[in-house]
Amino acid sequence: MRKMNKLIRVTALLSAILLLVSGQAATVAKADDVPYDTYNYDYREYIHFTPAAYIPDGLRYGKEFVYNGESIGNFKTPQDMCKSPSGEVLIADTGNNRVVILDSKLKNVVNIITSFDNNGKEDKLNQPYGVCVSEKGNIYIADSKNKRVVVLDPEYNLIQIVSDPKSRSLDAGFVFTPYKVAVDYADRVYVIAQNMFEGIMVFETDGQFTGFFGTISVDISVWEKFWRRIATKEERANQKLFIPTEFTGIDVDPEGFIYATNITSDGIQGVRRLNPSGQDVIKKGQNKNLGGDLQISGLGAYYGPSQFTDVVYRKNGIYSCLDRKRGRIFTYDHEGNLLYIFGGLGTQAGTFQMPVAIEELGDRICVLDATAGTIISFKVTEYGDCINKAVALRFDGDETEAVDIWQRVLELDENNELANTGIGKAYLSGGDYENAMKYLKLGMNREYYSIAFKRYRNEILKNNASWFLSGVAVLIAAAVVFGRIRKKRKGALDND
Repeated sequence: MRKMNKLIRVTALLSAILLLVSGQAATVAKADDVPYDTYNYDYREYIHFTPAAYIPDGLRYGKEFVYNGESIGNFKTPQDMCKSPSGEVLIADTGNNRVVILDSKLKNVVNIITSFDNNGKEDKLNQPYGVCVSEKGNIYIADSKNKRVVVLDPEYNLIQIVSDPKSRSLDAGFVFTPYKVAVDYADRVYVIAQNMFEGIMVFETDGQFTGFFGTISVDISVWEKFWRRIATKEERANQKLFIPTEFTGIDVDPEGFIYATNITSDGIQGVRRLNPSGQDVIKKGQNKNLGGDLQISGLGAYYGPSQFTDVVYRKNGIYSCLDRKRGRIFTYDHEGNLLYIFGGLGTQAGTFQMPVAIEELGDRICVLDATAGTIISFKVTEYGDCINKAVALRFDGDETEAVDIWQRVLELDENNELANTGIGKAYLSGGDYENAMKYLKLGMNREYYSIAFKRYRNEILKNNASWFLSGVAVLIAAAVVFGRIRKKRKGALDND
């Protein structure tokens, strides 16, 4: 009986310790008071919780904005948001048939565009779905219901209307319905149109359609080709169609590269970086995945792959993608490494109901919610700021200067493999191969660990070359002497 009571006490003690440890772990995982999980994936593609890189900072409804002394009313199913070179924020307020222009601090209304003068007549917008601003300050509006792209100058005067494209490459009866629009430094216009699977439509500065851009090819396996060949006409009709993926969001970086999001069934790559030739030149990181949540056991496994609906290029090679399926924001660096994840679906402050567009305003990230008709802003935390600064230094080639910042990241998140890799690369570039191997191993970076190991091995051989050669010489001399002695002994035995 005493043994049983002792066993019960020991079990209770162990249970209490386990509860305490798990409680501490939960506290670390949810250290920041945010209404969503913040996590990342390690080398083995397991989820580990992290401090929050960004936390909710504000929520703005349309009715809170005042123009000419009156409230502008709530946004109605807004679909796009962009930032002008001067910092103003443009909202495609689709359901209200207008484009609302806000100041850089999201406090005041600069202007509201509902119509424009077209050869002396008032021409009204009809469900504008997308909007962007060129480097010159010209405003491009995807006036979807009117099936055109309207181009206005900074004073809101009409420059041109892009509509009804003609080309042999377009199907007969094609109806041009623009959804998203972007423009590069040469004023070439890129349009994501409804039911256009061939790629992004490209228009020159004069409004002439010149072709498609960044078409996504569809790979069909040998097995699928075989079954389609032997299947009957009825069976082929019931099989899935192998058609290219439709793009969903678009942004342009300062060098003229196009970042475009798309939705795929496998969730492997939901964003592309297209060069002027339309080729995808994006880097995919170690796990070769740019599709948001990985399809493994955990948070990403039960609901299918992420669905990227928009992308914003920020700076220093960093870009963020918006997942409409889970309401998460996935941020990557120029090498395709996943930096951090934040956001989520819900009705709490800081969560979304239907996120449709994302922008960076200063050190804040803003998301447009179509269902709630709100703009949600997030401010960077120390953890996110350290990662952003360290990545920026590495992007500029200043690996060594980033070491102290990466060390701070490790203090906040000891399991951050990217920080260990960053420190390892700094040691590698500085010639300290032993420490480089240590940190690169912690960062699970096989590629750079192999480089550090080879250089460390060569350095050891170089520093000990004299001892190595002396040892070889001694062994050769000993072998010669041993051979002569053995030969003499054998001769003596033969004479006997």
